[in-house]
Amino acid sequence: MVLAGKRFENMDGVNTLKSFKELRQWQKERRTKIKDLSFTVPTCERKAVDFLRSNREQTSITWIGHSSFLIQMGGVNLLTDPVWAERMGFARRLSPPGLSMDELPPIDAVLLSHSHYDHMDMRTLRAWKSAQLYVPAGLGPKLRAKGFTSVAELSWWEHAQLGGLELHFVPAQHWTRRTLLDTNRSHWGGWVFQPAQLGEARGAVYFAGDSGYFPGFRRIGERFAIRYALMPIGAYEPEWFMSAQHVTPEEAVQAFLDVQGDVFIPMHYGAFRLADDTPREALDRLLADWRRRQLPEQALRVLQLGETLV
Repeated sequence: MVLAGKRFENMDGVNTLKSFKELRQWQKERRTKIKDLSFTVPTCERKAVDFLRSNREQTSITWIGHSSFLIQMGGVNLLTDPVWAERMGFARRLSPPGLSMDELPPIDAVLLSHSHYDHMDMRTLRAWKSAQLYVPAGLGPKLRAKGFTSVAELSWWEHAQLGGLELHFVPAQHWTRRTLLDTNRSHWGGWVFQPAQLGEARGAVYFAGDSGYFPGFRRIGERFAIRYALMPIGAYEPEWFMSAQHVTPEEAVQAFLDVQGDVFIPMHYGAFRLADDTPREALDRLLADWRRRQLPEQALRVLQLGETLV
């Protein structure tokens, strides 16, 4: 039970909030940078729309863009952090969603990692008002006040069962705010999806949400046998400002190793300009660190928008 007025914290009490002075310093630095935004994340030319609509047996992962994924597992269709918004604040979206809402199969459940606008877009969410929502602790009252009736709140390490799936809410290092008055009034985290009866030795999908690098990655890897790890790689620059809340591409690789995943799928880049890094820079740093560590090429799957991995 979440007490009214509770403020949530990170593991070990790590503070991710910045002062107004630090925010002004970042904005001052930003005006001096010249960035090449010409690269756009490509969209898949051969989308598996018919397969996605009929699939009830195979596990599939389709990247919509940013942190939005369609995940099919055990005959259940899941949607993570759905955002089809064309703008984030005053800035236009850098690349379109990989699939339109009309191209999706019926959605059984929507899962949110936290309440920031690039992860919880109310206009988008209303398209699935009848779906089951799984959300971090503290976020339920806000959604119920907006008319959502099927809302389940989870705290870290709690899980729910949907059909033959277990949906585990796991820690992340981040923060939340929708207004000036609700800072950290709801929690944040990632999700692990796995069959309730594991038929495979390594059958879990880990959706990391939004996070700085922290010891929780290793703890997640100790608890779950992760096949696919969906890891954020963008919104890290300037690192002195962003490091507590957003991993760098190199830290994302280390987090992947910490959770002991088999396949790394990058996300949280290419859709919105949330920080000073560019989509091309994030990908280049990811690929460079992957090669530096001499990790197997087949263990890194950089998806195009709308691409489906089966």
